[in-house]
Amino acid sequence: MQRKKPLLDPPKILVIGFAVIIFIGALLLTLPVSTKDGQGLHFLNALFTATSATCVTGLVVVDTGTTFTMFGQLVILFLIQIGGLGFMTFATLFAFLLGKRISLKERILLQESLNNLSMEGVVRLAKRILIFTAVIEMVGAFFLTIRFSFDMSLGKAIYYGIFHSISNFNNAGFDLMGEFHSLTGYVDDPTVTLTICALITLGGIGFIVMNELYEYRRSKRLSLHTKIVIMTSIFLVVFGTIGIFFLDYNNVKTLKPLSMTGKILGSLFQSVTARTAGANTISIGDMTQSSLLLLIILMFIGASPGSTGGGIKTTTFTTLIGAVWSQIRGKEDVIFYRQRIVYETIYKALTVTFSGLFLVIFVSLILTITEHGKDFLMIIFEATSAFATVGLSMGLTPDLSPFGKTLIIFTMFAGRVGPLTIAYAVTIRRNPDAFRYPKGKIMIG
Repeated sequence: MQRKKPLLDPPKILVIGFAVIIFIGALLLTLPVSTKDGQGLHFLNALFTATSATCVTGLVVVDTGTTFTMFGQLVILFLIQIGGLGFMTFATLFAFLLGKRISLKERILLQESLNNLSMEGVVRLAKRILIFTAVIEMVGAFFLTIRFSFDMSLGKAIYYGIFHSISNFNNAGFDLMGEFHSLTGYVDDPTVTLTICALITLGGIGFIVMNELYEYRRSKRLSLHTKIVIMTSIFLVVFGTIGIFFLDYNNVKTLKPLSMTGKILGSLFQSVTARTAGANTISIGDMTQSSLLLLIILMFIGASPGSTGGGIKTTTFTTLIGAVWSQIRGKEDVIFYRQRIVYETIYKALTVTFSGLFLVIFVSLILTITEHGKDFLMIIFEATSAFATVGLSMGLTPDLSPFGKTLIIFTMFAGRVGPLTIAYAVTIRRNPDAFRYPKGKIMIG
C-alpha cells in the first residue's frame, strides 16, 4: 500500500510559519500598549511593520523611535531576531532547552530553512548559529553601548546598543534615533560605522560560511561555496565603496561637507548597508542618480545564502558572471577554483535571478500606477529594496497608498522567503517525465 504524501512539505511549512509570525506580530503592534499615543497602530501599518521586521527589511511607514513604546520596540526586536535566524532555528533552541530530540522531519525543515546543501550535521550547525549570534550581538552591543554612553544616559545607551546590534546583525536596519534620521548623526564616527559594518557583514556572509571559518583552524580547508562568498563579498564592498566615493564626492548634500575620513566612512557604510541591511549614515534621497543606480545593483545582488540578508545572493551573481564569461570564451564548463559548476546550479541561478527581476519590474510597474506623481527612480529603488529585504528608501515608504503598502508587504515577504520557495509551496510538482522530447534548435543573439 502506497504511503500518503504529507499535505505540508518544507516549503509550505516555511511560508505558513513566516506568515503566522508576521500576523501575530501585527496584532501585538495594534495594541494600545505598543504605541506612545496609547491608541495602537492601524492594522495595515502594523502588518507592514511586522512584515518588515520579520523579513528583516527595515522599510518603515512610521518612525520606530518616536512611535512605539518600549513594548512595541521589543516586539519589533523579537520579530527581527526570529526573522533573521529563521523560526526553525528558534524551534530548535526550545527543543534543546526542553531536552527534546530533533526528529527527521524537523531536520529536513532546518536544512530547508538554513539553505544547507546537506542534512548531515544540520542540528550541530543550528547550535553553532545560536552561539555565533549570541556572541556577535553581545560584542556589537558592547562597543555601541560605550559609544552611545557619551551621548545619552548609561541605561539608554545599553538599550540602544542592544537594539542596534541585533537589528544590524540580522540585516534589518531598524533604528531608534527618531524622525527617520537613522544613523546620519554618526556618519564620520569610526566606532559606530565600523561596528555596524562588521555586524552587517557577519550577518550577511551566511552561517555556513561563518561555521567553516570557525573550523578552518582544524580542517585547514574551505569549500568552494565559502571561497566564492568571500571573494564576491569583498569585491562588491570595495567596488561599491569606490563607486559611491567618486560619484558623490562633490555632492554638497552628502559627502562633500565631510572630512576625507568622513567621506571614506560614509562611502563604506552605504556600500555595506546596500547589501540588505537598511541603515544609512547619509541621506539616501539626496545621493546622485548614478550612486542610487549603483545602490540598486548592490541591493539586487544582496547577501549570501543561509544568511540574515536577502537579494538574489552573491553566489547566484558570481555563477551567472562565470557562465557568461565561459560562453564568451567558448568554454562548455563554468570553472571556479579548479572546480566545475554543475548545470543544475546554473539553471537555478538563472531562475532565481529572472524571478527576482520579474518581481521588481512588476511591482515597479504597479507602483507607477498607484503612487501618482512619484519619481520613477524612487519607485524602482523602493521595489528593489523591498524584494532584497534591504530597507533603504528615498523617502517613498511613509507616503505609500494603502494598495502600495500591501504590494510592498507582499514583495518583502516574497523576498525573505524566496520566490522559488513560494512557487514550490503553491504548485503541485509532478514526477519527472519517463521520456524526453527530441532536441529543438533556436537562434540566440
